[in-house]
Amino acid sequence: MSFKIDLSHIRTTIFRLLPPSAQVTRLEFEGPEIAIYVKNPSFLLEQSGIIAQIAKNIKKRVVIRTDPSIRKPKHEVTEYLKSIIPPEAGLEDIAFDDVLGEVIIKAKNPKLVYDKANRILVETGWRPRILRAPPMRSRIYEQVIEGYLKESEYRQRFLRELGEAIHRDVLLAKDGSNYVRITILGAAQEVGRSAILVETAESKILLDFGLNPARGLSPNAFPRLDLIGLEPEDIDAVIVSHAHLDHCGLVPYLFKYGYRGPVYATEATRDLMILLLKDFLEVTEREGKEPPFSMRDVETMLLHTLALKYNVVTDIAPDVRLTFYNAGHILGSAIVHLHIGNGFYNIVYTGDFKFGKTRLLEKADAVFPRVDTLIMEGTYGASDQPRREEAEQQLISIIKRTIERRGKVLIPSLSVGRAQEIMLILAEAMKSGKLPKVPVYIEGMIQEVTAIHTAYPELLSRSVRQYLDSGENPFEYETFIRLEGKEPRTEIVEKPEPAIIIATSGMLTGGPAVEYFKLMAPNPDNSIVFVSYQVEGTLGRKIKDGMREVTFVNSYGKVEILKVKMEVYAVEGFSGHSDRQQLLDYLRAIEPKPSKLILVHGESNAIQSLKDSIIRNRAKLGLPRNLELYTPRILDSYTLAFNL
Repeated sequence: MSFKIDLSHIRTTIFRLLPPSAQVTRLEFEGPEIAIYVKNPSFLLEQSGIIAQIAKNIKKRVVIRTDPSIRKPKHEVTEYLKSIIPPEAGLEDIAFDDVLGEVIIKAKNPKLVYDKANRILVETGWRPRILRAPPMRSRIYEQVIEGYLKESEYRQRFLRELGEAIHRDVLLAKDGSNYVRITILGAAQEVGRSAILVETAESKILLDFGLNPARGLSPNAFPRLDLIGLEPEDIDAVIVSHAHLDHCGLVPYLFKYGYRGPVYATEATRDLMILLLKDFLEVTEREGKEPPFSMRDVETMLLHTLALKYNVVTDIAPDVRLTFYNAGHILGSAIVHLHIGNGFYNIVYTGDFKFGKTRLLEKADAVFPRVDTLIMEGTYGASDQPRREEAEQQLISIIKRTIERRGKVLIPSLSVGRAQEIMLILAEAMKSGKLPKVPVYIEGMIQEVTAIHTAYPELLSRSVRQYLDSGENPFEYETFIRLEGKEPRTEIVEKPEPAIIIATSGMLTGGPAVEYFKLMAPNPDNSIVFVSYQVEGTLGRKIKDGMREVTFVNSYGKVEILKVKMEVYAVEGFSGHSDRQQLLDYLRAIEPKPSKLILVHGESNAIQSLKDSIIRNRAKLGLPRNLELYTPRILDSYTLAFNL
């Protein structure tokens, strides 16, 4: 598809602001960015603020690249980099992207390389891409970098085509005419399969596209895109708020059926998403089921993923700009702000968010440039969680009592966020003497996920960043024992010494936690502690709600009944979701106030209870008297604004 694009304003502005000595050879689109190729980048050393000035004038993101003719040989560049990067930076690797003319520099302390970026570009002709070498090795982090390098030519073609689509002339929304309509495709009066279609006169954008983990692979596990007659290739962009499968689990499914547009996410979400999708495929195939997409679809999705940082405004369509804000839910989770038209309409979509500080993350952002409609989750809309300090004390008390009777504690945990939070709590409790130093076995994807956390310390809480900056990794405490592959679980459970086991999955829907549960459940000295939300229909929810006889099919195909004699606890307060009070506090804190509020991602009772609380407290929350409050069901559609 070709688009009519007017570059005259952009070209005129760039040539007016750049000195003639820069020797501009061409301008190219790279997705939402404008790439300026020059033969002489030395002006960057004298006018370091000029790129920001150009970006402000043309209202586009700008990147400077060099003409291939001035790039120095790779061996010379490698030696030069080794000579100017100080040893304390911890240089680990140097690689080259011939297509984009970038040199990829991995260092343990990238801050010591950042200030040399312009100098490197000027002296070598290669644009530096500076990455952190995490203190814990992450295979996914490395595979993402390698994948982009391997498919650099494909990715460049994709970015150019995407740039043409983003910067095309507005066709339908001319002279201020436009409309904004949303259709709820999932997570309406339920937790799972989050998906919202946002339509304007020019664009069709998906906010998340997840599955419902409690419904297997039935049609009711999928967002109902099939019922609105929209083909994947008609979608302009997919935005992923965070990496949990109920928000991203079916994005590769779109690629299977023809979608070839962009996927926008934060860097951490991208990495975690790839990991969780790979695991989903492996588990599905291991269970003898046919997965809804293949690993090839996941890899194609990766090549179409654009990683964005918080608080950076990005054009994603001719009439839509996207900004991510911290959501405080899991690593890299984002609140989505959509600016539609030239000030025509603004939507804020919280995804899952936590309006409260945790050991791992800072609390969600609540101040935005403009807000007309707020789409907010309501998972815990019917209940308040204990204070975090109380929850930690309750967990420590349960563990301590179990240890005193020489039992073992099983903590089924979500691999992303919850496991790291529990690790921080246990390390602190053992350091301070609140708990004895017993072995803490960690199994599942937790090791890889934790490594990804250390790759993005800027996204972690201030206290964790301080640990990492000092060279102390709180995720590698002396009692932590990481298990990989097929481990002797029976041997671990039968050891006479007390121990703590953190294993996936958090809802006992699969993974090593289920195997440990089978081994540990008959022993009344043991305890199981649920520390995350248990979706209705999952084994975790059934055990939490009182089921004490569980039916399993063993490896020989024989049905076995397992009697649950271990102590069962559910400690609330560790959730990455906001509870009822935090949801209300968020509505009080958000600025500016929305005129429309749409509640999603919560079971019916939670959504209705939250709605009632908002209505009762509307004035105290500072919400407008004429607030429009919606609690949609699947396929409900709302025209939020129109000017036609």
